[in-house]
Amino acid sequence: MENNNEEFDEPKVSMTLEDGTELECDVIAIYPVGDREYIALLPDKVIEGYEENEVFLYRYKELEGDDVELTPIDDEEEYEAAADAFDELLDEEEFNELEN
Repeated sequence: MENNNEEFDEPKVSMTLEDGTELECDVIAIYPVGDREYIALLPDKVIEGYEENEVFLYRYKELEGDDVELTPIDDEEEYEAAADAFDELLDEEEFNELEN
């Protein structure tokens, strides 16, 4: 389906949550922290038990072809590092927008 209302199409990821919920998410960023890459996703709908506009963070790995592997971040320290790096990306983006 074509969307003519937007100036550009953001990359999307389709995923299935642990409870079986099918979800389309906009890819906000893919970024490194140490020797791993992470992905920040914004769901296209509100999910019960989550706040509106809540961003999901996962470990990200490119596989063969166009396939990717998203892995939940179970370690609290690793999650905090990924979340802090994402916050820094957002701060940099805001700063760059103010300069332009």
